[in-house]
Amino acid sequence: MKLTVLGCSGSVPGPGAAASGYLVEAEGFRLVVDFGNGVFARYQQLHGPFTMDALLLSHLHPDHCIDVTALYVVRKYHPVPPRDRLPVYAPAEAPSRFVAAYAPNAAERDELDFCDVFDFRALADETVHIGPFEVTSALVAHPCEAYGFRISAGGVSLAYTGDSGPCAGLDAIARGADVLLCEASWTHADGRVPDLHLSGREAGELATRSGAGRLLVTHVPPWTDRDAVFAEAREAFDGPSELVREGDVFEIG
Repeated sequence: MKLTVLGCSGSVPGPGAAASGYLVEAEGFRLVVDFGNGVFARYQQLHGPFTMDALLLSHLHPDHCIDVTALYVVRKYHPVPPRDRLPVYAPAEAPSRFVAAYAPNAAERDELDFCDVFDFRALADETVHIGPFEVTSALVAHPCEAYGFRISAGGVSLAYTGDSGPCAGLDAIARGADVLLCEASWTHADGRVPDLHLSGREAGELATRSGAGRLLVTHVPPWTDRDAVFAEAREAFDGPSELVREGDVFEIG
């Protein structure tokens, strides 16, 4: 299994940096996990626009999904569009939310249907098979419906937190994972908004508590000191760890 970081800027795209998006590959199958601002552009630097096999969205905040509207345009209006609808695994409100984001007025919103391009499949606390991947979704602590994922193939596993505060769902997907791709949006301090994001220390504690083989810290906002966040994570986790950067590629297993 191979992981490519398409974008990792937390909460918003940074200067010259895409928001959240990751390409996970196994057996020639391309699963894109999250599709925030600028991720589609990064994906096209590597592959053609119609080469992804499925899309998996942790939640519907723009920095994790808004480029779906651009993907709709190219799949709908390209002179030679793909024949098949793209499977999109996402929270249940995804179709209406994307229509609302794209349509310029209520009249067009009533007529627009992203389901002619995408095959939406609502996420739940369950395990599904997407190509060669076994994907377990778990509800996590965030202001909207949000999921973390455990993605397994070929005997190895990648856990991805999405956006979340500490919760049982994160513990469940991270337990014993070969790699934990974990957001850390700030340094640890009293008074942080609860059930929103992890601190660097909490990311490291999650990796330690779950017995993860490797910690990859991601989703640090451009206004936050990346090195300080990562230092917290390393202090709380003594296993292999790395602060990811856009374009990084990791072989898992």
